[in-house]
Amino acid sequence: MLEQINLYVPYPAEYHDTNHYGPFFSVVIAPFALLPDRMGILFWDVAMSLCLFFAIYYLPIAWKKKYLFYYIILIELYTCVMNSQTNGLIAALIIGSLLCIRKEKDIWAACFIMFGTFIKLYGIVGLSFFFFSKHKGKLIAYLLMWAAIFFVLPMLISSPSFVIQSYQDWFHSLADKNIENITNFSQDISAIGLIRRCFDMIDISALYIIIPGLVLFGLQYLKPERYGELTFQLGILASTLFFIVLFSTGSEKETYIIAMTALAIWYCLQKNPNNKWTIGLLVFTIFWTWLSSSHIFPKSIHTGIFKRYSLKVIPHLIVWLILVYQIITSRGLKELPDNEYIGEK
Repeated sequence: MLEQINLYVPYPAEYHDTNHYGPFFSVVIAPFALLPDRMGILFWDVAMSLCLFFAIYYLPIAWKKKYLFYYIILIELYTCVMNSQTNGLIAALIIGSLLCIRKEKDIWAACFIMFGTFIKLYGIVGLSFFFFSKHKGKLIAYLLMWAAIFFVLPMLISSPSFVIQSYQDWFHSLADKNIENITNFSQDISAIGLIRRCFDMIDISALYIIIPGLVLFGLQYLKPERYGELTFQLGILASTLFFIVLFSTGSEKETYIIAMTALAIWYCLQKNPNNKWTIGLLVFTIFWTWLSSSHIFPKSIHTGIFKRYSLKVIPHLIVWLILVYQIITSRGLKELPDNEYIGEK
C-alpha cells in the first residue's frame, strides 16, 4: 500500500498464497508489519487470540459454561493462530456487534460490523442482529459513517486513486478465488463443497445451495415477539456464525474456529445439556473436526477422503439444522434471564 503496488497479484518470493483481504487491512496490520517479522507475528497471534477471549468473556452466559466454552474452541483456535489467520478476530467482531446492540451502543456495533466487512466481508453478517436494535435509524447512519471512514482510511498512507483501484482489484480477486475454490480441496470445506463433491456436481451454482440455506435462516425470524429475548439473540448469533462457515466457498480448516465458537454457544443454550444425545453430538463434533484436519490418518485418507469430499463440515451442518429447528419451534433451548451474567465474577 505504501509503495502503491498491486495488492492482489502473486509474490512468490514473499509468500506462497495471494492476498484476499481488503485494502483497509493494510492499516490494521501496519503496527505489526512495522515490527521485526518474528515479533510482529507473535504480537499479531496474541492479539487475535485476545480479541476472541474477551468477546467470549463478555458473552452473557454463566461462568461454569464459559470455562467449558474455552475448552471447546481450544484446538481450532490453536490451528487458526498457528496459521496467523484473522478468523478469531472476525468471530470476535460478530459477537461484539451483538453485545453492543444489546447495550444500545449502536455506534460501536456499526463499527464492528464494518470493521469485519472491510477486512474479509464476513463481518457483514453482523447485520443479522439489525432487528434487535432499538435505534435502527441511528444504526443505519452509523454503518454508513464507519463505511466511509474505513474506505478512506487507507488513503492516509497511500493515494486515493490507488486505494480505489485496490478495492476494484479486491473484488476481482475474490471472484477469481471463488472459482479456484471449486477444485482446491483445501478450500470450500462447507455445505457447498460437501454437496458438490459427494454428488459429483462440481459445476453446480453455489446459489442452488445458498438460497435454501438463506430460506432456513430467514425462517428463524418469524417470531418478532422473541427478538428481545436473550436466548433468541444468542441462538441467532450461533446460527450466524455457523452460516458463514457452512455457506462460503472460502471455508478452510482455519475458518472452523468460527464454527466451533457457534458450537459452544449452541451447547450453552441447551435446556438439557447433560442429555446423552446432546453430549454425544458435542463430543462427536469436536473430535470429528479435529480428526479431519489432523494427520493422524494416512495421506490417502486425510487428503483423498476428508479433504476431497469436505467431510469436516458434516457435524456442524447437523448441529446448525438442529439449532434452526430449535429456534423456529422454541424447543430444547434454555430460557435465559435478560440479566444473565455478563463479564464479572
